[in-house]
Amino acid sequence: MSPDEYCQQKAAQSGSSFYYSFLFLPKPRRQAITALYAFCREVDDAVDETSDPAIALNKLIWWRSEINTMLGGQPTHPVTRALLPHMAAYGLEGQHLLAIIDGMEMDLNQTRYLDYIGLQRYCWHVASVVGILSARIFGVTHPQTLEFAEKLGLAFQLTNIIRDVGDDARKGRIYLPVNELQQFGVTAADILHARHSDQFVALMQFQYERAQDCYEQAMALLPPEDRRAQRTSLIMAAIYRALLVEIKDDGFSVLKQRISLTPIRKLWLAWITYVRG
Repeated sequence: MSPDEYCQQKAAQSGSSFYYSFLFLPKPRRQAITALYAFCREVDDAVDETSDPAIALNKLIWWRSEINTMLGGQPTHPVTRALLPHMAAYGLEGQHLLAIIDGMEMDLNQTRYLDYIGLQRYCWHVASVVGILSARIFGVTHPQTLEFAEKLGLAFQLTNIIRDVGDDARKGRIYLPVNELQQFGVTAADILHARHSDQFVALMQFQYERAQDCYEQAMALLPPEDRRAQRTSLIMAAIYRALLVEIKDDGFSVLKQRISLTPIRKLWLAWITYVRG
């Protein structure tokens, strides 16, 4: 199996909404974004699929070393071997890959965030940086496009947090800021024990509105001259915003189930967004 085939398999297996947005890219850019996505999956799995935090930390230490080895031109892992040719081609920076690993390490050290400012810092590491790297792969001619990508990454992560409240709670993690739980009268125990209430719905409506505002801010930042190049980002946004609305329409029933869109709906949204340009 070639490095590109390894990354393709990693991306396809995930069933992620992002995978559907890659389908319309030219082959070189598709290979580059698939390699980046596979890297993100590898380091995320190093934490989420390892029960012992010490082992997970050692895996992240290895990945930091592997990124530095790749930057020196001698990658050993299929993902870094696939990623290396695209680093210079699309102006990707090693410090951003290392920042993603830092974000994964935060999950080993922190399971609560006191306020939105702290949560934003986490989101920058695990999502906004990915947005910046992705935008460079898709094509950037205006510096404001990177601001668009950074804000869109935040919107994606806020959507993930809303969708995964129950899944995260079962891992002992609560990403909803502590001061906002207090503001709406929801306790950590309510989240951890999946107690759905009017207070919880109000809290999630607040999270929903903030995420939607982030999408609006991101779209306002995208320069017209880069809109066509960033169609893949727009496809991702269309799918994620549809998911966000689906969660709201289902009454934010996220504590005991994981709401998702069907593959055919994701593909339809991807096609419609692509055609509209």
